[in-house]
Amino acid sequence: MLRAENLAVQRGPRTVLAGIDLQLQPGQVLGVLGPNGAGKSTLLGALCGELHPAQGQVYLDQRRLSDWPGGERAQRLAVLPQSSTLSFAFPAEAVVAMGRLPHASGRVRDAQIIREALLAADAAHLTGRSYLALSGGERQRVHLARVLAQLWPGGAGQVLLLDEPTSMLDPLHQHTTLQAVRTFAEQGASVLVILHDLNLAARYCDRLLLLDRGRPYALGSPEEVLCAEPLHAVFGLQVLVQRHPERGHPLIVAR
Repeated sequence: MLRAENLAVQRGPRTVLAGIDLQLQPGQVLGVLGPNGAGKSTLLGALCGELHPAQGQVYLDQRRLSDWPGGERAQRLAVLPQSSTLSFAFPAEAVVAMGRLPHASGRVRDAQIIREALLAADAAHLTGRSYLALSGGERQRVHLARVLAQLWPGGAGQVLLLDEPTSMLDPLHQHTTLQAVRTFAEQGASVLVILHDLNLAARYCDRLLLLDRGRPYALGSPEEVLCAEPLHAVFGLQVLVQRHPERGHPLIVAR
């Protein structure tokens, strides 16, 4: 499992993230919420080792993340960034195959995993198409399949970090993507996902971390975090919080 203790990150002389004590739980999805500039992507960068903390430490199992060899870490930890710089006309399945590079599972098994990951990301129909010919949302789903393939089929001890995986998607694919993430977590993996949509967070996340100006404002269940007072304090948003009539989770309505 992934754990952060007293984590802080600086950019130049400015502290942009501080006071982070966090443990991702196997089989659960942790959603990270907050306004623009709250430190969400900075947190993800520190948790995956891309950013060096000015204070505190990140552990994968009981071992400092920085002590893991790159190949071993890639078999346990996968990251989906906000955007990709990939600019080659690879077919979609070749992009997904990049997720299998840390493994030595063989071409036959890798091909099976690639197909299953594309299906899970609702992107199997993109097989054979050039990555550069895809829309932004289609590319996003291919990259989701890539990180799923990297950890496939998921399990205890594996960690998936996702930075706004629904940002370019239509409403249907927002739900299919987060359902794929939810299903992956149910295999035993620990998942962290950065989201902006409060209602998607309420529906698909087990726990929520609400960030405000680089500090944790609230951490708990959707029922504990998605309340009128913290949402007004952090977002400046006046809301009504109701119950979803079928599912029972919080339903956020802007006043």
